[in-house]
Amino acid sequence: MTSSSPADPAAGGPSRPRTELDLELSRLVGAASAKQVAKALDITTVGQMLHHFPRRYIARGELTDLDQLTVDEEVTILARVVTSQTRYMQTRKGIITDVVITDNSGRPSGLVISFFNGFKAKTELTAGVLAMFSGKVTYYRNNMVLTNPGYVLLPDDELAEHEAEFHAAKPVPVYPATAKFPSWKSQHILDSLLPVLELENISDPVPAAIAAREKLLPLAEAYREIHAPASMDSWPRARKRFRYQEALALQTALAQKRHQARTQDATGRPAVRAGLLDAFDATLPYTLTAGQQDISATIAAEMAAGHPMHRLLQGEVGSGKTVVALRAMLQVIDAGGQAAFLAPTEVLAAQHLQSITALLGPLGQGTLLGGPHATEVTLLTGSMPAAAKKKALLAAASGEAGIVVGTHALLSDNVQFADLGLIVVDEQHRFGVEQRDVLRAKALKPPHVLVMTATPIPRTVAMTVFGDLEMSELTELPAGRTPIRTHVSPLAEHPGWEPRVWARTREEIDAGHQVYVVCPKIGDDPDAPLQGVADEDVPAAEGDTRPMAGVLEVLQYLRGNAALGGKRIEVLHGRLDSSDKQGTMAAFARGEIDVLVATTVIEVGVDVHNATLMVILDADRFGISQLHQLRGRVGRGGHEGTCLLVTSLEKDHPSRKRLEAVAATSDGFVLAQQDLEMRREGDILGARQSGGNSGLRMLSVLRDQDLIERARQDATAIVDGDPELKAHPALKLEIQMYLTEKNEAFLERG
Repeated sequence: MTSSSPADPAAGGPSRPRTELDLELSRLVGAASAKQVAKALDITTVGQMLHHFPRRYIARGELTDLDQLTVDEEVTILARVVTSQTRYMQTRKGIITDVVITDNSGRPSGLVISFFNGFKAKTELTAGVLAMFSGKVTYYRNNMVLTNPGYVLLPDDELAEHEAEFHAAKPVPVYPATAKFPSWKSQHILDSLLPVLELENISDPVPAAIAAREKLLPLAEAYREIHAPASMDSWPRARKRFRYQEALALQTALAQKRHQARTQDATGRPAVRAGLLDAFDATLPYTLTAGQQDISATIAAEMAAGHPMHRLLQGEVGSGKTVVALRAMLQVIDAGGQAAFLAPTEVLAAQHLQSITALLGPLGQGTLLGGPHATEVTLLTGSMPAAAKKKALLAAASGEAGIVVGTHALLSDNVQFADLGLIVVDEQHRFGVEQRDVLRAKALKPPHVLVMTATPIPRTVAMTVFGDLEMSELTELPAGRTPIRTHVSPLAEHPGWEPRVWARTREEIDAGHQVYVVCPKIGDDPDAPLQGVADEDVPAAEGDTRPMAGVLEVLQYLRGNAALGGKRIEVLHGRLDSSDKQGTMAAFARGEIDVLVATTVIEVGVDVHNATLMVILDADRFGISQLHQLRGRVGRGGHEGTCLLVTSLEKDHPSRKRLEAVAATSDGFVLAQQDLEMRREGDILGARQSGGNSGLRMLSVLRDQDLIERARQDATAIVDGDPELKAHPALKLEIQMYLTEKNEAFLERG
């Protein structure tokens, strides 16, 4: 099969390269096989099939280590049959064939393979046979079980001496599989595809100079070695090539997004001398950190330009992001625009309103009360009374309100702005791109966008997930903030420490301070919706039947606890009415509550300076970033903060590592890296929440940090010189192939 001929010069531009990749799969493998592949894998073209890469490889003679299998996992294993036994079912007609297999240990494994009415398995899976099995591992009567797995017999030295030499060094590729489409079906499709394709005629999407620098295999050779490696030494070179190729496609797509943003027309919002921003700076009772000053200067310069700013600001808990954002909002107001501050919850929106108005003082009381250098700050949430909401809507539409703080209510059709110049999005990961775009559409011209997160993001994750945003990091703590002391309270080793936890709570209250007690659930109703609860990406360990601490039960327990007798104890959780939540937080902020028993609704943004102790019950139910966020709620007012991570897990339980990591450092960026190492990448990249994979085929944001950095630099240089990739048509096609609907959604998470 040949590639396309050069285009007619009169048509303008080069011909479309790599047309073999665009071919319908049915033309080469037949309609029936193509239909199976499309249904099972959502693959319809030759290019998609070629990019359906093996997950791993098995060397013939190196059987799968069966001790490493885990329950509820779809597996493909290579093993040898030890015995096979068939018996009649007791309760209905039919037979069951139980197959015992072995791995490299030579011992019969604890994995039982059962076939119901498996007449073919009964005759084929006899002692000594080498086979590949594919299915889901389950647990039955204290044994791991594969029930009715797919299987394929493999020749080896004992079964096919004439083929032994050919197969001896050839690894077996293991592809992503489903129950109805096991790995070897993908292999059969590709085995029939590779010989009929003229792979040398497929244009390389990686520019030649970069491929030479990276010492990448030629593209045609890489396709052959990734799908049909000659030896266990050959496929790693092919995988290296496709890792870089994927990184370049991903980073080029993101670089194009950044370039497109820079070419949009926006209203410049330059700083104004002797305006509201200067008046605010003059009232600050402290000096900005060097990081705050540098990032503020960068933001100021970008907003003064005639194209929209798109910047991600991440910083430690309490690093002063709000002040940086407020200074940006004031610069926009000085230049005649308005700012919208989007928060994920009503509690957080109310807290931001309080923080901003406190920082501004008279400057936030409107021009009548605050003087000529003043603005109005208003709140807009869904639960506001009709009269208050109408007043807020009018203030936003008329331009009277320079800053509008709100929740998803800001996205409503009836919300209008006189001249929206800046959008500040707090905790970006809680909003979808569609929601952000709805708010952007309310501006006369594309507004400037500042995205903030207090959840530390490893650099490679930021480059991969938020790669269309420029990035800034605040790593210093402002003056007066001290690192929070964090201790693990292990009740399994020291059950007597529990009374000490509550005695320590009493000591803090007696010293005039306040305490948070955080629980992983609200109450004991298993059917109740869990709002603001423990990290769903940190499931309970297999067989863990420990009851989780619930807010409602803990409230009753603490009110009856002698150590806390007479103390004011209240609750805060996601199922309370908005007015009750705001009233409780306001009372806690006024010092009218000694102990606040809460779920993770207090995770971000809550700012009560007198709170100095946090007790997190069943802390092992939370993820690293969540624990780091939670403890950032204490020690915010110049007083030393302490966090107690209470757990009943045994010392050697894997989840204890998370708690020990949090206790060992207060550096959120170090913790983010450790979180990435401990958890599956799909969880970090947001796949678990979306119900799919991470969007990455070959790349690992943990393993490939340096590679992703190089690809980002290469992509930026390519797009700067050729924004539409007219001189890089093969790379353009690679991006089109890469940007499936799933991967586009993945990229748009930024």
